[in-house]
Amino acid sequence: MAFISDSLKRIKPSATMAATQKARDLKAAGVDVIGLGAGEPDFDTPDNIKQAAIDAINRGETKYTAVDGIPELKKAIAAKFKRENNLDYSPAQCFVAPGGKPIIYNAMMATLNPGDEVIIPAPYWVSYPDIVLLGGGVPVIVEATMEHGFKLQPEALEAAITPKTKWFIFNSPSNPTGAAYTHEELKKLTDVLVRHPHVWILSDDMYEHLTYDGFRFATPVEVEPRLYDRTLTMNGVSKAYAMTGWRIGYCAGPIELIKAMATIQGQSTSNPTSISQWAAVEALNGPQDFIATRAESFKERRDLVVSMLNQAKGIKCPTPEGAFYVYPSCAGTIGKTAPSGKVIRNDQDFVEELLEAEGVAVVHGEAFGLAPFFRISYATSTENLVKACERIQRFCASLRD
Repeated sequence: MAFISDSLKRIKPSATMAATQKARDLKAAGVDVIGLGAGEPDFDTPDNIKQAAIDAINRGETKYTAVDGIPELKKAIAAKFKRENNLDYSPAQCFVAPGGKPIIYNAMMATLNPGDEVIIPAPYWVSYPDIVLLGGGVPVIVEATMEHGFKLQPEALEAAITPKTKWFIFNSPSNPTGAAYTHEELKKLTDVLVRHPHVWILSDDMYEHLTYDGFRFATPVEVEPRLYDRTLTMNGVSKAYAMTGWRIGYCAGPIELIKAMATIQGQSTSNPTSISQWAAVEALNGPQDFIATRAESFKERRDLVVSMLNQAKGIKCPTPEGAFYVYPSCAGTIGKTAPSGKVIRNDQDFVEELLEAEGVAVVHGEAFGLAPFFRISYATSTENLVKACERIQRFCASLRD
């Protein structure tokens, strides 16, 4: 259509949202579908957080707030970074947005000029490259292979940096792979970044609290304090506190960047929802013990899914260190014929035929920048996961040479 902007033509709809919506539509039509596409905890928001929102409504906290968040929440964010990450930020260096995605959007819009390069390890969260493209930047995709645990190697990061590099986007634990970098692995990357002072770092720590087997989380500035003045560290309440629908993301970084992001937000969404902000204050300041309990449940689901997928013919599924995703290879199914008679030529064919034959909705790996794989979210009931994995096993067994 002639009136659509060139910037919109550069991007595509979110593949994860599309997969989730397709599963919803099929369910609404009466089809027996198990949706494993959504990155959303199936646990409920804790009662104390809900009550904080109700109390805020009853106090009349229903008006506009400061564009970048209420003082009480910014204070809670600064306290969280100090308590959990040993990072010193003042409330003025903290920023609140209506979700994690707007933080990335605001940061890119506030800093990118045409031709600026942004290094993004693949597999990546589907929105990173498109947000960079919207901002006029150039995504530079660097593969992190299954052989390396889906973790970017320092040599690959070094080779990708040019005089045009403005940002490096880092995500650990990762969406879509669940890969998490140890302190030592992260130190090798920060050593590279120290040598390139023109490169800024955006660290997406959204899955910080979802790690397993005694893994110790680390964030770049914690590992290398010399990066403090050029790092934006972001997080949110969506995953750890099961608050996806409340839409609160937060970050901290250099004051000049925070002010620039506030200018963008002031001309786009304006402030995050007042009631959700008060709920987030309680989330960050209130009891935290339930997080570990829920993480243990996710670990049990991870172990179940990894075991069952590795019993499926043609599937190879590594064991991730964190988040609530697995990213199995379906390379062993490529070239085979599905029950429909269609030949599976790539991972998109695989997920489409899986949905058609068995009613299991997953997201194809090409959407995350590395094929042939697919992403499964195990943030659903054990019953659903067992049923879904049995269907995947049956589908794989039905493929013909």
